[in-house]
Amino acid sequence: MASGSQELERFVYEALLRGESRESIARALAGAGWRDDQTRGVIDAYADTPYVIPVPRPRASVSAREAFLYLVLFASLYFAAWHLGSLLFDLINRAWPDAADQDYARQFLDRSIRWSTAALIITFPVFAFVSHYISRDVARHPIKRLSPVRRWLTYLTLFVAATVLICDMTTLVFNLLGGELTTRFVLKVLVVATIAGGAFGWYLHDLRREEVDA
Repeated sequence: MASGSQELERFVYEALLRGESRESIARALAGAGWRDDQTRGVIDAYADTPYVIPVPRPRASVSAREAFLYLVLFASLYFAAWHLGSLLFDLINRAWPDAADQDYARQFLDRSIRWSTAALIITFPVFAFVSHYISRDVARHPIKRLSPVRRWLTYLTLFVAATVLICDMTTLVFNLLGGELTTRFVLKVLVVATIAGGAFGWYLHDLRREEVDA
């Protein structure tokens, strides 16, 4: 027995073959209970080109090269974001030191700053280069914006960023209610919110731009 997706694709194909307009097909499917997000991709899978039969558009496919590029892109993003946060935390700790810190803690702070700086020097250029390379490739082949790997990793990034923001704000409110706010703590909360919020806003904007261009 054909799945619901196969039945939908066959219905759209046969309706277009008989000369039905896309609007009438969408209305008929909506009246039958299909959601717009279920039908839009199937209807848009065929080009609005006059021909004796519906002309399919090229579909995004997944290649090992494409998966490699996106994995490097998002891995370098996570790594750079983590070490940027770590570096800013260390600078905050150095500017507003804890009176209880011992000498060994200060030595560890210096080592941590060097490590985070080295990580950013290596990782950020990798992220910038791969991001630029992928952007040029997508500009030449817009169908690649629909890459399943890209969409999955983008939504995963949105999930991680949203989770970090929720935890960050929860921690802020918890300390606020307990009257334990300090300059160091507030600055660290702002660092986490800026990094996670920036990533969330950028990739959410990217997805919305994709929907407009689709």
